[in-house]
Formats: sequence, structure tokens, C-alpha cells
Amino acid sequence: MLEVVSINPTNGTPQQSRVAAALSAETSSVRLQAAMAAGSAADPALLETLVERCAVEPDFFVRDMLTWALIRLPADLTLPRLRTELDSGRAQARSQALHTLSKIGDRRAYAWIGRSLLHDADDEVARTAWRTAVALVPEDEEERARLGDVLVEQLGRGDRDVRLSLSRALVDLGDAVSPALEKAAADPDPEVATHAAATELLRRDPEAGFDAAVEEAKRVVALGPERLAAAEVAAATAQPVGEHGDGTAVAAASEGARHADR
Repeated sequence: MLEVVSINPTNGTPQQSRVAAALSAETSSVRLQAAMAAGSAADPALLETLVERCAVEPDFFVRDMLTWALIRLPADLTLPRLRTELDSGRAQARSQALHTLSKIGDRRAYAWIGRSLLHDADDEVARTAWRTAVALVPEDEEERARLGDVLVEQLGRGDRDVRLSLSRALVDLGDAVSPALEKAAADPDPEVATHAAATELLRRDPEAGFDAAVEEAKRVVALGPERLAAAEVAAATAQPVGEHGDGTAVAAASEGARHADR
């Protein structure tokens, strides 16, 4: 059972000081209860305390509750404060501010997510920036294409999870990113080309798994689209030996595959 933390000023202690103390408690359950209580109170006086705690809170569930508490406050008050956090020297402060902006959902914040955040050296900040930018970008094909152009510059970055996050962001932008992905699929860097091709496969078939799309993309990049198509045609037209009595179809298919692999 969570320990109950009261934030009502019944003993003359300033509310902010008591909430800050509870949010800094050693036990995560106490911090979670304090964040929940702050959200229930929805007191604008707690804004600074909540934002500051977001930058240092180690527990994921507590951070999520802090975000909930922040979105309970008036957006016109919260947005400017979160904007300043985007320039923080602390990576978690930037990441959590972006996450909270995505939950508030006010499109005015889209203009604050510049190239520096979309290219942030910290993977978690960059991933959150990609997701938030896509959530807030205006419903305008040209603007979505411009965002896609910036995101495509990050293809090939990081480990599997980072690449999956970027692919999901690009897929969510829809058809607007297709030209940029097509161009990136011809990049001389095989990591970039494979990631671009896998993302385009996912865009065309969102139900396809990321790992399967990457494996297919590797084939495309290794063979090139024309040779891959030739190999697939050869395989599709191959027939068992004996069907025509002389194995002609199999021989032709084998020869086509050999040419495709050259």
C-alpha cells in the first residue's frame, strides 16, 4: 500500500517545500504518492517543483506521474516553463519536457523542437524529440515532408531500439516522407540504405515486423532492386525437374539467379 502524503498546508509549512520534500523521499512509492497528490491538487504554485523534479527523478513510473501532474495545470502556464527546459544542460530535463509537451498536445510547441533536439547527442532525448515532433507537426504535407527530411538525416543511428523509434516516427509521417526515404535507400552507407529501405517497407506494410523488414532491406541493398527482382522472378518461375521432362524451367531459373547474384 502506498504511503499517503498530504500536501494541504495545515501546519503552516509552505506547500512547495513540503511537496519538494515528499518528491525527494528515498522510497519511490512515497514519491509516486506525492506526485499523484500534486496532480490532484492541480495547484499552479507547484509548477516549478514538478518541473525540477522531472529532471532528476530516477523512477519511470514516478516521472510519468509527474507528467500527469503537469498536464493538469493550465497549458498557458506550463508551456513557457517547459520551453526553457528544452535548453537545459541535463538530458533528462530535455527528454521529460519533450515527453510532457507531447502529452499536452498543444501544436504551438512544435516550433520549439528544432534541429538541435532532433539531432541531440543523447539517444533518449533524440528519440523523444522524434516522437513529440511527429505528434505535434501540423497537418500540412509540406511541413511533414520538411520534418521527414530532418529525421532521415538520422537514419543508421544507434542500436536496434533507436532505429526502431526513428522508423516509427517516419512511418507516422505517412506518404510525405517517401521521396526522402527513396533517396536515402541509395545512400552509399549500407547502414543508412538498409535502415531507409526497412522503413519504407514498414511504411507500406505497418503490420510487418521491424526485424523482418530489416532483413528484407539487407537483401535489397546487397543485390540492388533490379537484381533482386530478377532473382525473385527466377525463383517464382522455377518448376520441379520432370514437369517438362527435361528440367528446362529449373535450369533457366538457376541461370537467372546466378546472373542476379553477379
